[in-house]
Amino acid sequence: MKKTSVELVVVGSIGLDTVATPWERREEILGGSVSFACAGASFFTPVGMVGVVGEDFPEPYVQAYRDFGIDLQGLQRVPGRTFRWSGVYDADMNSRRTLLTELNVFAAFKPELPPAYRKAPYVFLANIAPDLQLHVLSQVESPKFVAADTMDLWINVARERLLEVIASVDLLTLNDSEARLLAGEHNLIKAARKILGWGPDYLIIKKGEHGAMLFSASGTAVVPAYPLESVLDPTGAGDTFAGGFMGALVERGTLDQAAMRRAMAYGSVVASFGVEAFSLDRLQSLTRTEIEHRLAAFRELTRLDA
Repeated sequence: MKKTSVELVVVGSIGLDTVATPWERREEILGGSVSFACAGASFFTPVGMVGVVGEDFPEPYVQAYRDFGIDLQGLQRVPGRTFRWSGVYDADMNSRRTLLTELNVFAAFKPELPPAYRKAPYVFLANIAPDLQLHVLSQVESPKFVAADTMDLWINVARERLLEVIASVDLLTLNDSEARLLAGEHNLIKAARKILGWGPDYLIIKKGEHGAMLFSASGTAVVPAYPLESVLDPTGAGDTFAGGFMGALVERGTLDQAAMRRAMAYGSVVASFGVEAFSLDRLQSLTRTEIEHRLAAFRELTRLDA
């Protein structure tokens, strides 16, 4: 029987993005960590979002959330303007420059979990201030698995509170430069060992087009990114990966190393679809059958015994 209650709660940002690539520019498209993570997870499990938007947030974007089957009890709409971000990508599509950040209603965001979310067994704390992540953790009741994301800003300005978050979660995810900054180690294996010593059972270090690395006491696993001929918009790829990872983990129902590796493969595949179009456009037309077909191709690409 298909689950209908919220199994996974995602807390983070919702924004209107203006994205420019060497080939195209799109204005005020749907973005934010919650948008991408919830969309990625929705192919595997019922997911509830916790975020805030302003009174200017377009209704078609709310309908897009509904079309994914995302539970919106935790979506706050308050007076003011929605968070906005603008950036431009270089020709290699790996590096980008932020042109504008307007926090707007996100500046006063204080995530409050609806009663139905507080008993959710899985929680993903997307990239928000450590104080807000800790506030969410104070509301959840005996979760089975909690993952958190972070960024260099919080490492630099809120390190002690971030360390409290790290000590309180089961998995931390961040990119390679952030891992080096956080641990003060250039070598990623040394950095991972130090971070794991601070409390989490698992650590995922994202490496963009080069995939991701999973570290735990059980060992290390490397999952490459699915190779693509064309990338139109990499915005949100890491959050889509995290959402796909968490959703697949919930669906599996186990938390061993094998389940983690499987979830990483699903996360990589779902993220590969997401970057094929701007915003959530490709994910909106994506089917589980397409995911499974690409996963099969992905497994064939990574076989070592052929």
